[in-house]
Amino acid sequence: MIFCTGIKEPEGPVLLNDRSWLVVEMSPDRGCVTHVSADGKKTHVIAKTGRPNGLTVDRHGVIWVAESLTPSLLRLTMDGKLETFLKQYRGEPFVFPNDLVFGPEGALYLTDSGIRPHEFESDGKIRPDYKEIEYKGCVYRIEIDTKNITMLDSGIRFTNGIVFGPDNYLYVNETITGNVYRYKWEKNGAIGKRELFGNVMDPEAPEGFKGPDGMKFGMDGNLYVAVYGQGDITVLGKKGEVVRRIKTEGSMPTNCAFGPKGSKKLYVTEVGHGCLEVFDVGTDGFPLYTG
Repeated sequence: MIFCTGIKEPEGPVLLNDRSWLVVEMSPDRGCVTHVSADGKKTHVIAKTGRPNGLTVDRHGVIWVAESLTPSLLRLTMDGKLETFLKQYRGEPFVFPNDLVFGPEGALYLTDSGIRPHEFESDGKIRPDYKEIEYKGCVYRIEIDTKNITMLDSGIRFTNGIVFGPDNYLYVNETITGNVYRYKWEKNGAIGKRELFGNVMDPEAPEGFKGPDGMKFGMDGNLYVAVYGQGDITVLGKKGEVVRRIKTEGSMPTNCAFGPKGSKKLYVTEVGHGCLEVFDVGTDGFPLYTG
């Protein structure tokens, strides 16, 4: 079912306490963070940032934005006040901030895909040699009180979705290979070695650019992964196995978020149709941390 239409290249869905939504619109003529009413019928722009990608909201209602056009981490309030919070790691500029999530201890975790969008695309289309391009994908941990930033991992081929699981692991995916990795998380923010958890690629899917994007955990313990170009939400079980594939209306889902508690619905941003889709999935979402 379509919940909301008319949003251009949407990503980063976030449910607010009043049951309204935030999304980003990545298209060049929009490049904004947008507020969607609880019934999906009204939208208004909170702020234009360039090409926003990932979103998360902290316990104070502050919106944190992974901005890819001018690579940076942005801090935004609902009344449109915008500031650039961080642009680099140890003097090295960010490349493609993609997605972000708060950890249990209050730090912010950020993925950087490791390649600029204009280097990845040609004339608005994904380069045919995308599998051979060098990617310098990273995962960062940021203490928002001090701006202290730590690189947790690097060398990932287009780092994308990131989420904490109910098992004290940090999960990160790699778009080019379809892999979902996980890291044992410690209370001080340190993580263990990268482990392969599962893979979302469907061998029956058509050829072309595809791979995991945003993802969320359900209370059922399963991981729900939006697979861009494959046209589905691939659900991975507790051992990383493919449990099922939920077909989306369009072929380019970018991210997902669970609806209000008790609704047992999953909302999915889809670029091709410019919409927010909604599915009955039989479970609520695992609560997100808010800093």
